[in-house]
Amino acid sequence: MKYPQPPLQEYRKSGDVFVGGIASHTFIVSTSVDFTRNPPPPLSDEFVIVTKNYQHILSLAFAVNEINENPHILPNVTLGFDIYDSYYNAKWTYQDTMQFTSTPKKLIPNYKCDIQNNLIAVIGGLDPQISHHVATLVDIYKIPQLIYGSAPLMNDKTPSLPFYKIAPSETLQNVGILRLLLHFNWIWIGVIYVDDDNGERFVQSAVELFPQHGICISFIEKSPKSSVVSDTAEKLQHGTKILDKIRESSANVYLVYGESYSFTYLRWLPQLSELENTPWMGKVWILAAQIELNAFVYQRNWGPDIIHGALSFSVHSSDHPGFQQFVASRSPSRIEGDGFMRDFWQQAFGCTFPNPMLNDITGDICTGTEKLESLPGPFFEMSMTGHSDSIYNAVYAIAHALQDMSSSKRKHREDAHERPLKHQIKELWQLHHFLRGVSFNNSAGDKVSFDQKGELIAGLDIVNWIVSSNQSFHRVKVGRMDPHVPLDQAFTIDENAITWDPFFNQTRPLSVCTKSCYPGSSKTMKEGEPFCCYDCTLCPEGKISDQKDMNDCKKCADKQYPNEKRNVCVPKDITFLSYEEPLGGILAGFALSFSLITALILGTFLKHHTTPIVKANNQSLTYTLLISLLFCFLCALLFIGPPKQVACLLRQTAFGIIFSVAVSCVLAKTLTVILAFMATKPGSRMRKWVGRRFAHFVVLSCSLIQAGICAVWLASSPPFPDVDVHSTAKEIILECNEGSLAMFYCVLGYMGFLAVISFIVAFLARKLPDRFNESKFITFSMLVFCSVWLSFVPAYLSIKGKYVVAVEIFSMLASSGGLLGCIFFPKCYIILLKPELNNKNHMIRKTS
Repeated sequence: MKYPQPPLQEYRKSGDVFVGGIASHTFIVSTSVDFTRNPPPPLSDEFVIVTKNYQHILSLAFAVNEINENPHILPNVTLGFDIYDSYYNAKWTYQDTMQFTSTPKKLIPNYKCDIQNNLIAVIGGLDPQISHHVATLVDIYKIPQLIYGSAPLMNDKTPSLPFYKIAPSETLQNVGILRLLLHFNWIWIGVIYVDDDNGERFVQSAVELFPQHGICISFIEKSPKSSVVSDTAEKLQHGTKILDKIRESSANVYLVYGESYSFTYLRWLPQLSELENTPWMGKVWILAAQIELNAFVYQRNWGPDIIHGALSFSVHSSDHPGFQQFVASRSPSRIEGDGFMRDFWQQAFGCTFPNPMLNDITGDICTGTEKLESLPGPFFEMSMTGHSDSIYNAVYAIAHALQDMSSSKRKHREDAHERPLKHQIKELWQLHHFLRGVSFNNSAGDKVSFDQKGELIAGLDIVNWIVSSNQSFHRVKVGRMDPHVPLDQAFTIDENAITWDPFFNQTRPLSVCTKSCYPGSSKTMKEGEPFCCYDCTLCPEGKISDQKDMNDCKKCADKQYPNEKRNVCVPKDITFLSYEEPLGGILAGFALSFSLITALILGTFLKHHTTPIVKANNQSLTYTLLISLLFCFLCALLFIGPPKQVACLLRQTAFGIIFSVAVSCVLAKTLTVILAFMATKPGSRMRKWVGRRFAHFVVLSCSLIQAGICAVWLASSPPFPDVDVHSTAKEIILECNEGSLAMFYCVLGYMGFLAVISFIVAFLARKLPDRFNESKFITFSMLVFCSVWLSFVPAYLSIKGKYVVAVEIFSMLASSGGLLGCIFFPKCYIILLKPELNNKNHMIRKTS
């Protein structure tokens, strides 16, 4: 049976035992197969090489050379390798894997006639789908497979099957991505992932958990997976769709989870933006560990500016001694057996090797003396990359496991010296047991070992990519995910070491749907939008927010109030109407002044008590009225100053009783005048009611009723000192609580009732002769009194704090002053300024 199609590229080195390698180096660009004829083998012109991945091949070869030159590892055993390319498709991957278990150049499954073709393990592949294709076959033979890229989803696999992941855990990476976003408060991001099973798993296991940690997704977009079919137009169309999503989004941070070559598609975005004559705005890219910064040949002149400032989770890599010298020594004219080099060399350097079959060769001629170190970073790197480091460690893990197995057999077999390792091939399936327990330090001092799941116990570096002026780039390690500590402590980062895209002017980029709601406001969700998108609303009256992005404002304590910015609670001022403040001092001054005036009027009346104007209208009622008015004015002083128990008890009750006495006196004086004139009529029966007893009875009975109301008030629910913390926003008011508002309004209502009766009676007696009665003046004084207290009620109910007390004092002074002025000022005018009118003859003449 002939080989159906010879390997397009192969790199082979013979040995007693060999390691198989599946590289991901070349894409084959072709048209779709119609299955109507046998497709011809692809030509090298159809190769699109990911030149950077050539280092993966060199890393495997370098590790094998080191082991063969090291007398302490696998002595007397030569390690070889056989490397094929997967070409990123299933056909070639299956064919190459079957070739590992067959005689070279003869693809006959399960048949092998070459005793030196002893496969001990397979390393590969880079992408999960390729690894799955390899695993499908090597599982049959129990051959260990070490995957250096993303592990495939193999739900049907059991722990006993050969499967080892030489790259760090996906869980460690997912936690690292989450911690990175939270560290920089990037809560509004876009997500781009490759359209395969691993991409879907990443979205389900990591991205869908982001909202639980306060991170919103602006959009989630799939990136097309590459194939051998030429579908560039479709990919560009999809790239335009992603570009439109980025333009429409306000996010500045984008998470990319994809294949190793996904960066080549990201590099299209600035080009598409330029084609549409729109400027490319700087973004922060967060790249998953499997993505390498590479480029296709047609992107040779494209600058890598898009990656400037990006943050990448990278497989930890170290500089192994001699690797760069090994790479620098590579040349097509000196190295034999490397079937990958010529195609790599031509595409990496943009030249063509002479072909005697072709007469005309366009372009530059490859001399073979070109220097690999001159290549730009996206095409090739001299220092070992993360994936190359994983391959290097995989080779050493196989060698150490093989040596441990050999040592173990020597201990249990007496004839081991007669059966060297190369003759124990039939038992190499037992290598799994030793691979699981392998543990060693590589040449860079890094420890290599597997956990119970067959995953390498290794950390991840967080790398900041910086583009230089010559369009090359280099890595700066700015953080790490440490696998040897708890996950919540594994993340570390040095923010000061990060260089951001110039668009952000070297300040920490923001990536939020809505800028922070500053203290003094709270978030208001937008209907139909993610929870990261909201409006900022000023805190309502009486509430504050003292932190950014609070969901709701909170109330201050009872003894505090919000400041003007509504971001801090300020202690309230304790306030009451005091003598020290202007308002209290003025009211106290008026009260004392009116009291002094009342005392002077009383003195004047006492001095002129024999004059007709004093004797008229019941002299004793006049003195009682003046004394009650004097006490009314002095009662106002009880309302000024800090509320005390005694003051609170006396304020309303004393004023109510004293003022009732005053109004009762006015009523008695008016009734006395009316009865006196009615008694002068012939045959009138009113004469028996005229006299001091009737007046005293009116005053006493009316006053006792008010006193009774006040007694019930004090007995049932007396006033008491209280603290009001709610009426005003900025003050704690010390006040007298009325105890029972109903009783308070009863006292006021009764005074109003007396005033109304006095007003009606005085109004009816207003036409009696002026010289003998005060009805006109009493009418006017009662009109003033009623007006003041009618105005007091709405004012009392509408204002707060110490101004309630001030209004009450003003009402007391105004109504009492109205009585004093309207009734007694005209009489004082006659007594003091017109004494000639204050005689009996004059009064008799006026009345007659």
